[in-house]
Amino acid sequence: MNNQPIDSHELLSALNWRYATKVFDPNRQLPAATWNALQEALALSASSFGLQPYRFIVVNDPATRAKLLPHAWNQPQVVNASHFIVFAARTAMTEAEIDRFLDRIVEVRGVNRDSLADYRQMMAGSLLGDDAKARIPHWTARQCYIALGNLLTSAALLGVDACPMEGFVPAEFDKILGLPAQGCAAVVCCALGYRSADDKYAAAPKVRFPSAALIQIH
Repeated sequence: MNNQPIDSHELLSALNWRYATKVFDPNRQLPAATWNALQEALALSASSFGLQPYRFIVVNDPATRAKLLPHAWNQPQVVNASHFIVFAARTAMTEAEIDRFLDRIVEVRGVNRDSLADYRQMMAGSLLGDDAKARIPHWTARQCYIALGNLLTSAALLGVDACPMEGFVPAEFDKILGLPAQGCAAVVCCALGYRSADDKYAAAPKVRFPSAALIQIH
């Protein structure tokens, strides 16, 4: 697999172009090929241990989006964006989850299952002990944010507008989407599509501190 790096100017141009889109054009949908690429970008996101302790709930049904809307401060992105994704984190980790991942390693890499015994022991020691139970939801939530960041950058590079959203009531989203039965809980959302010409924020200068104020080199 050859990796053809993009030009640094192209990267920074895309990141300067993106913003948290407030008004989407409800008449413009993502082309199938573009959405397929973004789905794969989500699946390729980095996660601790590689365990991917989350699910990405893509809400296409207009009636379901309408139910979610009042529990998201009536933000129109929920119903007007081409795609609306709820990032749902696992609320607990189990031996079955770890073994499922190890089986996938064997399938993809063709290694002997016994060769992964030490790796399994390390993951189990970190994620399955009684002392881990309270911190697992926080850990899985952080993995969701890694995936969200990857999605935002990928969308910008493809010329797709996005709006990450924390302004919603997770417990209500959980009920509407049936997430507890899946062992998951809503953490953050992202609307994807194309900006409306009426979105006044599209032309607003991006407000960021200069990199020199944020980055320390020792």
